[in-house]
Amino acid sequence: MKVFNAFSTERYAHIRLMFQDEAGFGRINKPKYCWCFPGLRPTVPCHHIREYRYAYGAVEPLTGESFFLVMPYCNTDCMNIFLQRLSEAFADDYILLPCDGAAWHRSKGLIVPDNIELFLLPPATPEMNPIEQIWKEIRKRGFRNEIFHTLDKVVDRLCDTICSLSHCSINSITGRTWIIQCFD
Repeated sequence: MKVFNAFSTERYAHIRLMFQDEAGFGRINKPKYCWCFPGLRPTVPCHHIREYRYAYGAVEPLTGESFFLVMPYCNTDCMNIFLQRLSEAFADDYILLPCDGAAWHRSKGLIVPDNIELFLLPPATPEMNPIEQIWKEIRKRGFRNEIFHTLDKVVDRLCDTICSLSHCSINSITGRTWIIQCFD
């Protein structure tokens, strides 16, 4: 890990606090509650095909800006690609990036670009990472009581659902008081 040095940020337009995480989306589904007319029992499709793709994401609660990539695996190689693309997307900015303690976040093979600094959150504290709520919102919007016949259909739905998230909705979901107060 790099040590944060205020002097090293002079060449950047902004310092961003973005929270990072990954989530799996696949053809296996978990039935969710749904409404129906009294006296009727809803029929909910379900299957257990274990094929997944993983959404890597970073969100900035203050502005609602975000960056997502859909990757085939959760591992160091995919994390390196994500960090490189995030760095390129915000090339003029210095990104403080809290993330959980997943093995690929701590790997010796991890390549952290110069304009990104990783911070590991304490173990077993998903409440400290507001992007966890984004995954819940994506599942609610795009993955309720539906089966997907191919993994490509899962990826298409995932991408469409991610694109449906506006800056305003991301800000509303992730803009927790304790984060916003740090920047007042």
